[in-house]
Amino acid sequence: MREEVLRSLLLIDSDPAERRLVAATATRAGWSLANAVSEGALELLKGPHGREVRAALLSGWNGDTGPQLIAKLKTARPDLPIIVLADGESIACAVDAMRAGANDFLVRPVAPERLVEALSAHRDRRRAAGELAPLAEKLSPVLPLDEMVGAAPDFRAALAVAAKAARNRLPILVIGEPGAGKETFAKAIHSASLRERGPLIQVDCKAVAANIIDSTLFGHVAGAFPGAFSEKVGKVVEANGGTLLLDDIGALPLETQAALDRVLATGEVRPVGCNGSNSVDIRLIATSSAPLGPEFDPKLRERVESTNVTIPPLRDRSGDIPALARHLLTRIAEQHGGRALSIGNDALAVLMRYGWPGNVRQLAGVLFRASVKCDETSLTAEHFPHIAIQSRFSGRKSDRATEVAQMSTEDALGGPQLTLLRPDGHLRSMEEIEADLIRLAIGHYRGRMTEVARRLGIGRSTLYRKLGELGIDTTN
Repeated sequence: MREEVLRSLLLIDSDPAERRLVAATATRAGWSLANAVSEGALELLKGPHGREVRAALLSGWNGDTGPQLIAKLKTARPDLPIIVLADGESIACAVDAMRAGANDFLVRPVAPERLVEALSAHRDRRRAAGELAPLAEKLSPVLPLDEMVGAAPDFRAALAVAAKAARNRLPILVIGEPGAGKETFAKAIHSASLRERGPLIQVDCKAVAANIIDSTLFGHVAGAFPGAFSEKVGKVVEANGGTLLLDDIGALPLETQAALDRVLATGEVRPVGCNGSNSVDIRLIATSSAPLGPEFDPKLRERVESTNVTIPPLRDRSGDIPALARHLLTRIAEQHGGRALSIGNDALAVLMRYGWPGNVRQLAGVLFRASVKCDETSLTAEHFPHIAIQSRFSGRKSDRATEVAQMSTEDALGGPQLTLLRPDGHLRSMEEIEADLIRLAIGHYRGRMTEVARRLGIGRSTLYRKLGELGIDTTN
């Protein structure tokens, strides 16, 4: 219990408004707050309560004094995680801060869930440090379905289901491990739908307290409950004519699940404390890290599971990592004003042997850290020391990509492999293998069907006939 009580966040050079926001968020997450200016931060760390400080949050970035301050903090406490706040328009400052030794960055205005995420990632000293820690900020912009990188059959199958589902108005459940790309898929489905011009309203069900989730989703009238001094429009009404995206829908209380099912069934939403209702036309996209359990409301489960999009974890599609890594490096350079870097085969082999428990999001963070600290024009295996160590010596299954862990570099870089055998050792059917081969080709040639047909040695008409026979839908 002592570990939990004595956990303090050192906030440096923050204004009063930001201090109040950070204090409220940190307190709810179990942290106490220590405030200091640059000159007093080092003395506070060296003081009697300095060991209670488990992370430092540096508000703003000064290119002249910032590197010296980080160097002094790291000298006093080499293991102290330092998180830098950057203005939304000056991500380049965050890049400079990380080059100076900062561990993470957040963009103003501070999103409470991002701050909690950053603090959680750095508080446990037993976790892997350095390049393996996930970054709080999202690094890559949203992509349309036809620009998502991946040739693995399971991934292409998920894209095909998503593209087909985008054209109707039925609810969709996107399932995948944390970091696998559920939010990216959901936003791409909205962009490919007939509701593209309508709003996309997102709610993180896990981040909203159970006692206010009904008000958040459905709204409330003034006086509906203590503290409801004015009317509030709910997210469901805000999403009218567009899409409501519910992250981690399994976190909703049962009563809220039942109420949401009624909204979807009737098209009517009743604000908390109101006798009347509002008509709404929404499309629901929900995400979950696992299939919905038996405790979930059966009616709502039947409704949202009408279409399932299951995203495979990155460790199950290691052959996609070379193309994905190059794509992410290009995006990182474009988004953060950096320079485009190439990546060598030795580095790619290291990345492919790792199991990526944090999936694509963790890969993006690892590449970002490596790119901001790289002085050369190409990333090599030497830029990923933690990855090599973790994938070689860790006993956790999630830290190894089993299929490629023992391969040579040449074999690991051979690209996606067709699976010929079933788990029981028997051969798969020709139809299954042919379908996987066509999906792989479509992904590899980015949907250019003339090129796909040419590389497969068949005509376009034959290719489209096979797509129909095998039930492969590639339209979006």
